[in-house]
Amino acid sequence: MKRTSEASPEGAASASPAGRAKDSGQTVGDFPLLVETPPPGLIGRYFVTQKHTLGLIFGGLSAWVRSRHAPHPRGYQLARFVAFVTRPFVDKELLALPFPAQLRRRLEILGPTYIKLGQVLSLREDILPTIVTDELKNLLDRLPAVPLDRLKEIIEKDLKRPVVSMFSWIDPNPLGSASIGQVHRARLLDGEDVILKVVKPGNRETLKRDTILLNLLGRFLQTFLERFQPRKVLKEFSDYTLRELDLTREADNAETFAANFRDQPDIVFPKIYREYSGRDVLCMEFLDGIKPSSPEATALSEDERDKLVDLGAAAIIRMLYHDGFFHADLHPGNLMILPHTRLGFIDLGMVGRFTEELKRSLMYYYYCLVMGDSENAARYLSLVAQPGRKGDIVGFRREVEEICRRWSKTSNFKEYPLAQLILRSVAQGARYGMYFPVETVLMVKALVTFEGVGQILRPGFDVKSVSQKHVHEIFLEQFSPLKLAKESLRGAPELVDMLAKAPMLITEGLRMLEASQRQPRENPFAGLRTTLFGGACVIAAAILFAFGKPWYFHLPVFVLGLLLALWPKR
Repeated sequence: MKRTSEASPEGAASASPAGRAKDSGQTVGDFPLLVETPPPGLIGRYFVTQKHTLGLIFGGLSAWVRSRHAPHPRGYQLARFVAFVTRPFVDKELLALPFPAQLRRRLEILGPTYIKLGQVLSLREDILPTIVTDELKNLLDRLPAVPLDRLKEIIEKDLKRPVVSMFSWIDPNPLGSASIGQVHRARLLDGEDVILKVVKPGNRETLKRDTILLNLLGRFLQTFLERFQPRKVLKEFSDYTLRELDLTREADNAETFAANFRDQPDIVFPKIYREYSGRDVLCMEFLDGIKPSSPEATALSEDERDKLVDLGAAAIIRMLYHDGFFHADLHPGNLMILPHTRLGFIDLGMVGRFTEELKRSLMYYYYCLVMGDSENAARYLSLVAQPGRKGDIVGFRREVEEICRRWSKTSNFKEYPLAQLILRSVAQGARYGMYFPVETVLMVKALVTFEGVGQILRPGFDVKSVSQKHVHEIFLEQFSPLKLAKESLRGAPELVDMLAKAPMLITEGLRMLEASQRQPRENPFAGLRTTLFGGACVIAAAILFAFGKPWYFHLPVFVLGLLLALWPKR
């Protein structure tokens, strides 16, 4: 995804979001002008989505028929007939494309929500074929933007103050425009430069309706495509997207990161100006730096570049395996090299969270990788995955172990980096019916970004040796006396409560035991005679009925048998 500045928005774009913008030919800076139209209703949006879904199915069927060669597989003739019948109803330009390209184009036509969905799906190499994920990485990355006057209206409505009472200047040209919002430079009244991020009008309603439809689609597709887990994938995407709509969450994320790294002054997160921020507006510190891919970055001294790579390793490993709270939309555009050899992280709207159990398993997995323990690395990775109905845990573990062992013997960090090893291992999940949480895939993305930036700054750098020091420190910290004491104290309230109630529970238990011994023992065969007699009556009634006896013979016997069988046993 391309970024035009350090104020990178949350990433996704389209030439013309369906139902939200029209191509008027006008621009806002470098971006097309967003011509506002009323957000589509749920029913109308449903029919538009259904149209593209059916078009994708029939177009994909035509692409499959074209790709088959003799001898044709089973069902080919039926597929060819259906493709021929439905051909007039499918867009001819899209019909000529292969299936992955048809999917990408239809996501772009459907607009911001679906482009963002495509970008998330492009990371799911653990469940989707590589040909599909590679194509989805080519999604368009520029969305129309609203003009400055409309932007000021949104700011004033959200913050309930005139713009002139807060800002002396707002750049009319956006730095970035994405699916949820757009970003501008601005200046406070005291002269401090800041970044303004604003949610576009109508986005909240459109995204909420789209996520409702996506969850319904996921339930429907789960019946036919259980292997790809569509219900889980679309539910995870909906949850992440709806959280991003509230910019107060991004403000919370930035402050949480800053608190987690308060002892690391060389790792920087933008300061949040709460008094100028709300649900639709976020005001944050402007980080004045350079991108890792810029010529200025590669011109830094060797010592400076080594320090930056080490800072990146320390930050990523600490986020993932120490805090369990990490940047989930990490790419080179969201990293800044700041003066005095410091590293800055921006665009913090999308974050990942690990549970304690997941964090510990992934940390052990990464530790075993960098220490060369292939067997335990495969074991810990298999503990993270959720097996499907036909999941093969043993086969998956054996395959991952073989990949890790082969890599440890012949690893070339420039051609086959560690993150690619993890990505390839996770991608085996689809083959063996193992499903990984989306946080695992976001972790891989963060590691791939770190290695990619590291290769830019220090070509051929050894990620294994750089990571060992930091992951070893975190691993040893897990077994420090202080850490173990804290872990044991987590259950202290329940333990104290149990000890306080123990005497009462023991006394009550003894009383119940004594009372039960005083009661006369019940005959285990009590009621058995009545039940047997009732059963005999039912059988007798059946025999009388079978021999054609009148109803006044067998019916009373049958009723008597039922009453005896249901009579309370004493």
